[in-house]
Amino acid sequence: MVRPSKSLIDEKIKSLGLLRPIDFALHIPLRYEDETKIYKVSQAQTDAIMQFEGQIHNAEVTYAPRKSLNAVLDDGTGLLKLRWLNFYPNQVKFLESSPKVRVRGPVKGNDRWGFTITHPKIGKVTDPLPQTLTPIYPSSAGLTQDVLRRKIRDVILHMDSVDGLKDTLPQEILTKYSLPSFKETIFTLHNPKIQDALALENKTHPAWLRLVFDELLAQQLTLQIAREKREQLKAIALVLDDTSLYEGVLREFSLKLTSAQIRVLEEIKEDLKKSKPMNRLLQGDVGSGKTIVAALAASLVISNGYQVAIMAPTEILAEQHYLKLSRWFEPLGISVTKLYGSLKAKEKKEVYESITNSSAKLVVGTQALIQDSVDFANLGLLIVDEQHRFGVMQRLTLNKKGESGELVPHQLCMSATPIPRTLAMSYLADIDVSTIDELPPGRTPIVTKLVKIERREEILSFLISQCKKGHQAYWVCPLVEESEALQLQTAVDTYDWIKGLLPDLKAGLVHGKLKPQEKNEIMEKFKKNELQILVATTVIEVGVDVPNASIMVIEHAERFGLAQLHQLRGRVGRGCNSSICILMYQEPLTAVGKERIRAMFETTDGFEIAKRDLRIRGPGEILGQKQSGIAMLKFAHIEIDYETLSIAREEAKKFIKNYPDLIKPHIERWTFGRDELLRT
Repeated sequence: MVRPSKSLIDEKIKSLGLLRPIDFALHIPLRYEDETKIYKVSQAQTDAIMQFEGQIHNAEVTYAPRKSLNAVLDDGTGLLKLRWLNFYPNQVKFLESSPKVRVRGPVKGNDRWGFTITHPKIGKVTDPLPQTLTPIYPSSAGLTQDVLRRKIRDVILHMDSVDGLKDTLPQEILTKYSLPSFKETIFTLHNPKIQDALALENKTHPAWLRLVFDELLAQQLTLQIAREKREQLKAIALVLDDTSLYEGVLREFSLKLTSAQIRVLEEIKEDLKKSKPMNRLLQGDVGSGKTIVAALAASLVISNGYQVAIMAPTEILAEQHYLKLSRWFEPLGISVTKLYGSLKAKEKKEVYESITNSSAKLVVGTQALIQDSVDFANLGLLIVDEQHRFGVMQRLTLNKKGESGELVPHQLCMSATPIPRTLAMSYLADIDVSTIDELPPGRTPIVTKLVKIERREEILSFLISQCKKGHQAYWVCPLVEESEALQLQTAVDTYDWIKGLLPDLKAGLVHGKLKPQEKNEIMEKFKKNELQILVATTVIEVGVDVPNASIMVIEHAERFGLAQLHQLRGRVGRGCNSSICILMYQEPLTAVGKERIRAMFETTDGFEIAKRDLRIRGPGEILGQKQSGIAMLKFAHIEIDYETLSIAREEAKKFIKNYPDLIKPHIERWTFGRDELLRT
């Protein structure tokens, strides 16, 4: 067995993100082991990690059934077998030359057959026993705990002389909340006393609480500063006297707005009248009527002579918006322009020109809208649908595109995934949130049924009977994360199976590999009731609106995320027919799978679903940050640490005013290049 070289060790340390002294200081142990006690072999217990001292007998290397180093430790109360499958030559010499050794490791065996430790840690009996718990750090292959401990110990010993490790909280705050100093915090977490073990395990120790507070304060400072910077930007202050287009769109919509929609529209109008850019999140459950609110906001901007852009994450969703907006705006003389990646070069060029010369007043598109070649003449409002589904870099590009020039456009983001209050407070401090918390009248509640996958053919029989009565159904194929090709094949196989058993009914198939035009053609046929069953992958997850579709079947529901399941269920229940969502699952279910399925069965409330989803997935994935590879919070958990979050939010406002010199070092310690990410 060859020891890794110093350069290889340095590379492995870097791969753990340990670049600055503060990174080592904040590389907190996963757990602690108690090496302060010596046990007798007669006290050995199987599966316990224990430490013994004794004389070594019969240390030898054997070669059958495989090469290994074996020895026996005798402490006078019993014998303990020791075994190493991977070992260094100097370990053999140490055992042969040491009359007495100290060993530590997980004990296996029993009183009858004897006890064994495989790969024990060995040391001299003359080494002093530690007075504190021994830290076990997150590591990577080939990087030993001893190396990590030595590196981290060096940093802690020199804390006083390193600028990046000095305390960034004033004594006033430490005293107010009974928090330890940063130096005391770091020392305690890396060298805790035995009596601290339980509090550290439960994450209630003052040292742990200090890190949670610091991290949340840095986050809130970043967001407060982002908000202050945004408020210094200038936008077009709209005059809302001309309401003819607004009223025309309302007429074309033909339904009465809910009180929640009216309230939200008033909030948006107040923003549009200001000379600072609106930065508002419009959230509402599936089918709550966000699109008409966005369309009415767009009409006010267009009436003032400015352009509006609506960006959606997929062409299917963008096309849905395009069709709806065309229905509402074109009878009023406003044509809707679309810009997708799938357009031909000539079509794109014409669209670019119409955007640049301002003849395109209302533009709907995908991420094609953020390309360098797109140059709006006078963009007044940018509407982003399902913002969390765009990549982090796309959103940063979008934000920067919106902030070019002296005047910046107003921005309205829409989300059908309601964001829990704790998450909004934590990550959306620089965004105003409007919530449509009321569904339009006439919506029938969706009944959710849980069915084992073995009853698949029975479910298909039920579909046949319902489709013969004039209903339509979605059949969503299982998510296969490991392979897009396998997922496509599953969808094709399911489609063929259904077609074979339903010769009298017409079925369609949509999946991610189809060209956008093909997808749109199939969706349009389904919308016109020319197809009774639509077999699909998750491309129908958001935005698809077919009022006559009243049945949703989701195969292997345990493979889908909770928010995804809720979005899929929201594709039905849009008309006057009673609707049903059938979740087919395969046992055995994981704990997370059970939690998701149970949540779907117990509630149709999007806000309750969002709260449960936050508990399961954490904030990074919900807000779409997980794909960046950067953890958003390392120590704090916004549901558990909700009180600390509230305190950090209030203290951040005072901190900016009272301790301006400490702002930069505190933020840099905790964000390290993520401050821009947080602002997205």
